[in-house]
Amino acid sequence: QVQLVESGGGEVPAGGSLRLSCAASGRTFKTPVLGWFRQAPGKEREFLAAITYSGQSTHYAESVKGRFTISRDSAKGMAYLQMNNLKQEDTATYYCAAKDGSLFVRDKYEYWGQGTQVTVSS
Repeated sequence: QVQLVESGGGEVPAGGSLRLSCAASGRTFKTPVLGWFRQAPGKEREFLAAITYSGQSTHYAESVKGRFTISRDSAKGMAYLQMNNLKQEDTATYYCAAKDGSLFVRDKYEYWGQGTQVTVSS
């Protein structure tokens, strides 16, 4: 089993930045790919970014490429999503998830955190 806990959400003005954290525990070596997703009210869950266990390979959705950066410190069981130049449309609940599979396949994640709310105000 793998447990994931997100933190770092909050309210930020448009143009601001936030760094989300994901604390992973359990058999994390069994789920080497970690991803970030978000879901806004009334919308489908959206893939944002993923990273391998080593942190050397990453994959981004076009919608956030250049504004969001995923990183990972597997030795500490931590992953991060640095979000810059935030826009009101970034308002959503953000989730981290883990799986054993392809970095470039945006589904089939096995384990999910509870989410952290990000609100971008005008």
